[in-house]
Amino acid sequence: MHGTFIWHELMTPDPAAAKAFYGPLLGWEPTDMDMEGFTYTTFAVPGFPSGVAGMMALTDEMKGQGIPPNWTGYIAVDDVDKTAAEYEAEGGAVHRAPEDIPGIGRFAVVADPQGAVVCIMTPKMPDGETGSWPTPGSTGTVGWNELMAGDWEKVWDFYATRFGWEKDMAVDMDAMGIYQTFKLGDRGIGGMMTKRPEMPMPYWGFYFIVPAIDAAIEKMQSLGGELLMGPHQVPGGSWIAACVDPQGAYFNLTAAQK
Repeated sequence: MHGTFIWHELMTPDPAAAKAFYGPLLGWEPTDMDMEGFTYTTFAVPGFPSGVAGMMALTDEMKGQGIPPNWTGYIAVDDVDKTAAEYEAEGGAVHRAPEDIPGIGRFAVVADPQGAVVCIMTPKMPDGETGSWPTPGSTGTVGWNELMAGDWEKVWDFYATRFGWEKDMAVDMDAMGIYQTFKLGDRGIGGMMTKRPEMPMPYWGFYFIVPAIDAAIEKMQSLGGELLMGPHQVPGGSWIAACVDPQGAYFNLTAAQK
């Protein structure tokens, strides 16, 4: 569906170490695929081999461009070329022009007018396949997509127009301002707020679902990750924690119970 986050991808300098970290932490089962010139790893939760996330190595060229280890999200669109052109026309940027991934779909890497990067994709299912994915909210999936914007109020219309998102609950965070959640149809899919001044640039962050936050934090730290913030409870009752993996990629954990 146009406007839905359909994939999340890790760029890391050490894929083997990342597999040893995220597999035990999130219950993921990795599968390596030989692509043209590189290896791509998919992460699946038990019973759903189509995968919920992917991973590839940071190349020397990417490192030379200053790209750090990171997670990014893929948003489904009906027409990648049209959406990429809209990004440029409305003050954003195209960092990687639309191109085809044989048998997978067509994608582009884009940035909003304030600099937050995301991927857009028109997926293509292989002939005869319909795919099978976990129910939203399942352990090991991404439960929330979050934009730390330069100014969320100024960039809201940009996203709403591109992807059909609608405002949902707005939470007053006192000195930090308003946290605006958004939905697509009846399902809440994310939130956005204006980033803190010490954050170097706007970015998208992602929340991986775990059964209980305290146990997940303990596991994450035992595997070499670092806790940046939390755990703390958010409106609605869920618990969250901000983390960094051993290779330096930022991510979040979320759970319904402490």
